[in-house]
Amino acid sequence: MQNELTGLSATNLLRLLRKREISPVEVVDAYLKRIEEFNPALNAIVTIAPDVITRAKEAEAALMRGPDCGKLVGLPFTVKDTIETAGLRSTSGSLRRAHYIPKRDAPAVGRFREAGAIILGKTNTAEMAMDYTADNPVFGRTNNPHDIKRSPGGSSGGEAAAIAACLSPAGLGSDLAGSVRIPSHFCGVAGLKPSTVRVPGAGQFPPSTGPYSLGSVIGPIAKSVTDLQLLFDVLANDNTSIESRGVSHLRGKHVVWYADDGVSPVTAETREAVATAAGALASHGCAVDERRPPGVERGYGLWLKLFSRASVIQLRDVYQDHEEQGGGFVRWRLSTADDTPPLSLDEYIRAWMERDVLRQALLDWMEQVPLIIAPVGATPAFEHDRLKLDVEGKEVGVFRAFSYSQTFNVFDLPSVCVPAGRSAEGLPIGVQIIGRPVAEHELLAAAAVVEQALGGWRLPPGFE
Repeated sequence: MQNELTGLSATNLLRLLRKREISPVEVVDAYLKRIEEFNPALNAIVTIAPDVITRAKEAEAALMRGPDCGKLVGLPFTVKDTIETAGLRSTSGSLRRAHYIPKRDAPAVGRFREAGAIILGKTNTAEMAMDYTADNPVFGRTNNPHDIKRSPGGSSGGEAAAIAACLSPAGLGSDLAGSVRIPSHFCGVAGLKPSTVRVPGAGQFPPSTGPYSLGSVIGPIAKSVTDLQLLFDVLANDNTSIESRGVSHLRGKHVVWYADDGVSPVTAETREAVATAAGALASHGCAVDERRPPGVERGYGLWLKLFSRASVIQLRDVYQDHEEQGGGFVRWRLSTADDTPPLSLDEYIRAWMERDVLRQALLDWMEQVPLIIAPVGATPAFEHDRLKLDVEGKEVGVFRAFSYSQTFNVFDLPSVCVPAGRSAEGLPIGVQIIGRPVAEHELLAAAAVVEQALGGWRLPPGFE
């Protein structure tokens, strides 16, 4: 029964719960047993909610009273450890916050709870959400379920690894530089970075304030695109469904794909996955061609100018006089922060103005081309502790290699990652589908077409 339940999508779990064919207590118990069996190899879930069984019993009582209850009643979910959960430790992977217990939920978490979902636990993250790992001095390293020698991606890596290996049916991550999409790509699951105005961003640490507010957002991760739609509807208080904006509305839409942003090369397998996803939409009736959208080659440089220094300020505020408590990446970032002089105020304002001009030009172009397909990054999951990657014979720094993701934080466009291929080593390759602001339903409908054509999530070998 354990594997039967934990292998189900969130949507199917909820359907069975509503029909009373299974109970919330059975579901939670199945997940707890699976976590006990498989989490030691992954270190994806770092804190279990102590009241999870009590909450499951409450959900069971709510379902017994009748169908007029919350949209997510009885569904367990997990939360990235940078997102605050009332009464449940939320460390951000930092020794400076190792025992921090928030008094309130982040609003996004609150919306899930109000809909009847049950917090199962917290998932591992990069320290202070600062790099493409889920490794920190509080809980250590999370491994990729497809190859434990590799990173699950970051900084929402624990969340994606847990969902991929069926330790959780769904959950919440956050994304400022690809931190929902990259782990989803590495672990073979689906992840949505919404438009910033669609989901409340309060209750995170580091906070989504100052420059971060231009591109930082909380988003759902799940096994399937249908699950993402369900979760997004709750997060955004939106009752529109894939069916009402359905895949039939995509026919005739103009879609552009590209696999060269002028910043980083990508592997041949990555390019093939993007082309294959584009082909799936072409087969569905979309008008598809290959072309680089305007301005995307500037995304990487603008990300560094707009957001990089903000991370230094936040780290200095947290670790002042306690630098020795930082992990390896945080100590390196603090020690090298001034190797590159910060922008002057005039330079920063010019970068912000350039961002706005380029964003408007891209939005004008997207009036005719509402959907873009692109790589999530240059490669599938890389081995732990890599600083440089070999991409088709060229050496590329890890951060630069994911310029494809960073660009759409800079321009604040919604983007969904959906599995679209496999590497020769059997590693998942996701692609991202990008849409216009607040057009999440359109890009989720496109992602559903790609998922149906190419197969979507598969259980990693060894986790049967």
